[in-house]
Amino acid sequence: MMTQNKLETLYPEIEPFDKNWLKVDDLHTIYYEQSGNPEGVPVIFLHGGPGSGCNSTQRRFFDPAHYRIILMDQRGCGLSKPQGETVKNMTEDLVSDIIALKKDLSISKWHVFGGSWGSTLALAYALKAPQDVLSLTLRGIFLSRPKELTWFLGDVQAFFPEAWQSLVDFLPENERKSVLAGYAKRIFTKNFEVCVPAALKWNAFENAIMRLNPVKPDAAPSKQSPADMFNQQQIEVARARIQIHYIQRQCFIDGSAMLAEMHVLKDIPTTIVQGRYDMVCPPQTAWALAQTMPHANLIMVNDAGHSAMEPGITSALVNATNQLRSAAKLK
Repeated sequence: MMTQNKLETLYPEIEPFDKNWLKVDDLHTIYYEQSGNPEGVPVIFLHGGPGSGCNSTQRRFFDPAHYRIILMDQRGCGLSKPQGETVKNMTEDLVSDIIALKKDLSISKWHVFGGSWGSTLALAYALKAPQDVLSLTLRGIFLSRPKELTWFLGDVQAFFPEAWQSLVDFLPENERKSVLAGYAKRIFTKNFEVCVPAALKWNAFENAIMRLNPVKPDAAPSKQSPADMFNQQQIEVARARIQIHYIQRQCFIDGSAMLAEMHVLKDIPTTIVQGRYDMVCPPQTAWALAQTMPHANLIMVNDAGHSAMEPGITSALVNATNQLRSAAKLK
């Protein structure tokens, strides 16, 4: 297990040189974008959630002079279409989409970078196509084992009782023993007046437990036009639907079986960045992964929770991509 010295920060903001969509089957079309150096070393960013989608900040973990930075909204997420769609949306479908995108972009090998659910997807993809992966950079490890889901769906109240109580109090008293089912019933309804408040409350719970020092919401949120507000509400509902769809089905993976397969990745340089006080994906899973990948560099950030935007986590991730850049230049 390694520690870091110099505190790195994100690279400056950058705009994509390419925004596009890829039709991956008769229902789904995924959004992707490319930024940085068109002739650079390709890296794909796999976002979390499931359901979160990509954002412009995620381009900034990579040196734009060195990397061809590829962001992809997973099925049903972000700008992918149809938004919030759960049909034909399983982990194996997402892995197939990564393979299809790599082929469409004529990439032979690429670095793979993923946090939280993105770390799960990165590992699932790497196990499927290890020959295509130059490296793995993983944050906030999640393997959807029963104890991990039990933690997120209740045990975390030991540390965030107020956030948990707020989540539970939204439901009628007779539904509070099955929080997931109670929210699923509301979030999957077609009645916008029902699904929007439920989705906002569901998403707010995870946001409330993301950081070691939680950020208080603005007392006076910025005003939005009716159209922008409607679009944001649709994004919130889609995010919640995708996440609940996956959680209800243990994310379509067997995390314990995945751990047993990690020897397949022994030749892939791997960095694992984990917040010591991560309340979304507790450190035990990152530790278990590191034990099955003895070649991996596990960085335990002692003053951080789950968010990639906490200074110690950000620094460790940027440092990891810089080290890969430097190693490539030495070859």
